[in-house]
Amino acid sequence: MIHDRVHGRNLGLAFTTGLGFVLDRNPDTVRIPDASFVSRERIPESGIPEGFWPGAPDLAVEIVSPNDRAEDVHDKVRDYLAAGTRLVWVLWPKSRSLTVYTPDGQARELGPEQELDGGDVLPGFCVPVTTLFAVEP
Repeated sequence: MIHDRVHGRNLGLAFTTGLGFVLDRNPDTVRIPDASFVSRERIPESGIPEGFWPGAPDLAVEIVSPNDRAEDVHDKVRDYLAAGTRLVWVLWPKSRSLTVYTPDGQARELGPEQELDGGDVLPGFCVPVTTLFAVEP
């Protein structure tokens, strides 16, 4: 879903699982979000780095699983924001809701009947929250 919006508008690169971001050094802090976005302006001329991406994504998406502890999820959010991530979305499948975090310390809860937008990080991105939890056949 994010990939389609990003690719169609040449906004940057969207990734799903597997790409780690080095958020801090000495000691290294590496986070691997469930999905992420890096704006076109931040992509090195040499292309996608091999191994971990140096620095934070512009958008990090975390999907909470039943065995995730709330404290661990909040630690990830803090790590992303401290490293420069401009937007963090935490999806809560059990309640079909999500929390939007921004660097100014704001946390906004959205229920299934509300709409999620990408703000200035993903301009033009707007979807009903319920579609994020739709099961595809």
